Amino acid sequence: MLNSSHKIAQVSEGSPADRAGLIPGDIITKINNAELVDIFDYHYYSDDADITVELLHEDGTTSSVFVEKEEGEDLGVIFCNGLMDDYKSCSNKCAFCFIDQMPPGMRETLYFKDDDTRLSFLQGNYVTLTNMKMADLDRIIAYKLGPINISVHATNPELRVKLLHNRFAGDILDKIRKLYEAEIPMNAQVVSCPGLNDGPELDRTISDLMQFAPVMSSMSVVPVGVTKFRDGLFPLRTYTPEEAGKVIDQIEHWQQIAMERFGNHFVQASDEWYILAGRPLPEADRYDGFIQLENGVGMLRLLHEEVLDALEDIKKPLFMKKRHVTIATGKLAAPFMRQLADLITEKFNRVTVDVVAITNEFFGEEITVSGLITGQDLIKQLSNRKLGDSLLLSCTMLRSGEEVFLDDITLSELESALQVKTRIVQSDGRDLVYAIIGH
Repeated sequence: MLNSSHKIAQVSEGSPADRAGLIPGDIITKINNAELVDIFDYHYYSDDADITVELLHEDGTTSSVFVEKEEGEDLGVIFCNGLMDDYKSCSNKCAFCFIDQMPPGMRETLYFKDDDTRLSFLQGNYVTLTNMKMADLDRIIAYKLGPINISVHATNPELRVKLLHNRFAGDILDKIRKLYEAEIPMNAQVVSCPGLNDGPELDRTISDLMQFAPVMSSMSVVPVGVTKFRDGLFPLRTYTPEEAGKVIDQIEHWQQIAMERFGNHFVQASDEWYILAGRPLPEADRYDGFIQLENGVGMLRLLHEEVLDALEDIKKPLFMKKRHVTIATGKLAAPFMRQLADLITEKFNRVTVDVVAITNEFFGEEITVSGLITGQDLIKQLSNRKLGDSLLLSCTMLRSGEEVFLDDITLSELESALQVKTRIVQSDGRDLVYAIIGH
């Protein structure tokens, strides 16, 4: 049976596919006589120079097309399904799963738990590998795919089985070792839960994973997020400031060991630990090139460095109108954003910046990150404020590629309710400076 996920949605103008006559609606059935399972097969076989593509057209006819291209040159097609296959859902029941803590009645797609290794390569997602057999790893090795981002959480087999609530989860070190021996680049993460996989168990996990450096280039540790929707779930709590400080001390101890062995820090604590503990963020060079940004490791330090660079580059105009803006952010980042705003207004002193820490009433007050702030919480907590010329919001509050908050309130609905022009600020210090000064 032919896979409709192989249907072409777009053909890039001037691409090899365009020159060969491929059009949207065509289904690619084979490349160089090899059948395609998913996007991995497509990239592997289409990487060759001068390939033969077999097509099924919308009218039911078939054809074989010779495509002239350079080796490694992209064919130039976008498929209706980015994976060219069904997405693999998660087979775990993790004690700390955030999706299990979502309120009812939200968009159906928000409840889908993906654990698809292909998304690790394509989008940087972290996966547990519990969906994968050794034969699946052989395919990754044969195609030389990487990096693969692995949600480890614990290397103690019994503990990992308990954390993931999956009796097949205990073989993680065997799978990592197989990838290591094939020199497949890896990164790792641990979601740390009080009394479960921290303390001595975290020491064990870091020590076990460090043996795979430098093929495994980094490891991040992030604190568990706990919403108010945990009825019937594994009992969890958040970390206290004192406990956060102990986790930092533990990680920084291992960083010293890693520096002596490999010349990099290997394991990193996410920004949340430092803010929760009330400690200053590490210097920029402690983040080894900021390779764990997607896990919130070094985001605030990088933002600070980018703001400083932008302030050096951007010239202050001879005359500047008075300007008043409001930054709405999560409670975690609010003090840091206040510091950045002060740096910017010190140079552009005709600008006034209010920083408002939004309490997350939707998910619960213990959720303090900006990326989980909803439209309804913004409207409720900003309605009686003078917001000035513009309301600045982080792009992390919106769904990727959409102007929609997690609770389905649109950006235009927010602007209408608050009667203010809103500017979405990218995760970049220069864009933050421009947004504040109205550039």
